[in-house]
Amino acid sequence: MCRALIVCVLALTAACASRPATPPPGAAQPDRFLFDRGNEAIKEEEWLNARTYFQQIVDNYPQSPVRPDAKLGMGDSYLGQGNTESLVLAANEFREFLTFYPTHPRADYAQYKMAMSHFEQMRAAGRDQTETAAALKDFDVFFQRYPNSPLMPEVKMNWRIARDRLSESSFLVGMTYYRQRWDPGAIERFREVLRDDPGYSARDRVYFHLAEALNRSGKPAEALPYYQRLLDEFKESEFLEDATDRLQALKTQ
Repeated sequence: MCRALIVCVLALTAACASRPATPPPGAAQPDRFLFDRGNEAIKEEEWLNARTYFQQIVDNYPQSPVRPDAKLGMGDSYLGQGNTESLVLAANEFREFLTFYPTHPRADYAQYKMAMSHFEQMRAAGRDQTETAAALKDFDVFFQRYPNSPLMPEVKMNWRIARDRLSESSFLVGMTYYRQRWDPGAIERFREVLRDDPGYSARDRVYFHLAEALNRSGKPAEALPYYQRLLDEFKESEFLEDATDRLQALKTQ
């Protein structure tokens, strides 16, 4: 039983290893053969094998109708691999695609995936946000060039994640000032977050801490509207109870 199982495993391994890396002699559509094998490898997450097939199309079949898609496949294989080096190479592949095929029907896909190459490299909010800013820049290009793309809902969802990350980074700087009781710096940074990203998903925190900083700076009249906005815009928030109490006290005063 065990021996039979080992034989089966070895046979399967040999079959996988024997998958041809080049079209068979006399193949009617060798480029299509390579393209299909590349897509199969992508589905199996065999990133290096996929690139082997796609690269042959890019290098050897300049007139092939599937060459642009093979170029995208190269980028997808790097993106799927997911390490820092491969993500840099993915961005380069998608950028080259847009240079060579700016009017291709899948140019929107290339622009989106180029943004995602940076998106996948985003760091935590408390760390450097260079890749976040790069992702947002490429997302913005997508919005400008491809407003009718069917990819728009997915792009908007990931844009919001990236935009929230950048806003969170600025908010954390404001919170450092706030905890140090340097209210002018905190107020300036919190207002900057609201100005640059009025749709920030966690703006309830910004409203509350901005109002608190204004209130303890002796500016209760300026604080009051932010407490009110918190109550008006959020049905659920950890700050609702405190904001209600502060607002009631200010109105009483």
